[in-house]
Amino acid sequence: MNYDESMEYLKGLTKFGINLGLGRIRSLLSRLGHPEEKVEFVHVGGTNGKGSTCAMLASMLQQSGMRVGLFTSPHLHSYTERIRINEKEIKKEEIAELLTMMRSHLDAMVQDGVEHPTEFEVSTALALYYFAREKVDLAVMEVGMGGEIDSTNVILPRLAMITNVGMDHMDYLGSTLEDIARVKSGIIKENRDVITAVDHPRALAIIRERAKEKNAPLWEHGIDFSVEPLSYSHQGQIFNCTVKNTVFPNLKVPLRGRHQLVNAALAVAGAVKLGIGAAAIRKGLALTDWPCRLETVRENPLIVIDAAHNHHGIKVLVDALQQYWPDRKKILLLGMLADKEREKVAAEIAPLVEKAVVTKPNSPRAGAWQQVAEFVRPYVKEIAVEENISHAVDLALTWAGSEDMILITGSIYMVAEARAHLMNGKR
Repeated sequence: MNYDESMEYLKGLTKFGINLGLGRIRSLLSRLGHPEEKVEFVHVGGTNGKGSTCAMLASMLQQSGMRVGLFTSPHLHSYTERIRINEKEIKKEEIAELLTMMRSHLDAMVQDGVEHPTEFEVSTALALYYFAREKVDLAVMEVGMGGEIDSTNVILPRLAMITNVGMDHMDYLGSTLEDIARVKSGIIKENRDVITAVDHPRALAIIRERAKEKNAPLWEHGIDFSVEPLSYSHQGQIFNCTVKNTVFPNLKVPLRGRHQLVNAALAVAGAVKLGIGAAAIRKGLALTDWPCRLETVRENPLIVIDAAHNHHGIKVLVDALQQYWPDRKKILLLGMLADKEREKVAAEIAPLVEKAVVTKPNSPRAGAWQQVAEFVRPYVKEIAVEENISHAVDLALTWAGSEDMILITGSIYMVAEARAHLMNGKR
């Protein structure tokens, strides 16, 4: 297969849907020679902030001289973004080569009566095989969904990190915060270090309980590490971070929002736990790049993109909007998947905007996407519903004056397509 054929093949695997469990990927990894046993890992879970935390930690590890793998999902514009070594994306021809090889094993699995792995399981196995083949010193792996029976949980990491716990993916992870915390704490392994920034008492109690069961040394935000904000601008934030009794003064991170300081502190704590020096921590943080997180993609009108795709994320986004752009007239472009708390999201974000365009995320999970408009309508002066994402962006642009702000948020599938439309210089 070439790259395009590989992408079509992967797309075809989405018919197997989201099917949590470790049996299929373990069977596949066995056929691939157990690459997950040949690499050291950091495993990062949580409801929000996983990708940002992974990016910051990987950058710090790289600055220390390590060869660092990074696996994140989903991608924005190209599948190659998911699998990187020292920031360099896997080549398209490497994906084609590896998937061609893996396909024969997948076909053999089915012939042997094993259930076919899902698209995400195949992607995870591909990343693990690639990192082992390329002999990375350490790979940072982002959980796909949940933790305990997510396909990334076949690894035995040196360190597990849990950013936070909020209500998301309730169809799969459970209907209470405690249920979700229990699933996310499943990445905690016997006698392996764990660090968390979870602050909700009930969720934190679950994580403490699991760490105790597993005899896993636990560091907590507010006890073992903390953050002190110093200043912020549109270029980033400066803060002090204390880990145990060591102070890292005047650290800079080029990401906006108070929530990113907590993610940064978690990443710094992880780097300290892994023995990374202060100079690499400082430089790695300052060089972190992670798009679609309060990202400005255009001025006049100001266009900001943020992949806040659930209620927990939207609350954080609202806080940042009030911090950075309290007085701007705002136009909202919103598209959300069906399994999100759409009504709660609308009630959180819509009171801050004057006009809104609701669009359809490019995902089978979009469901009755137009319903979002009914939740937004009571709060805004004007609303439009436009299925085509590019047309929705263009409509928002026609509404915006040069001093206004267009906020594009919701499903990462939607914000990525909107970003591509804007980056391609259309309009």
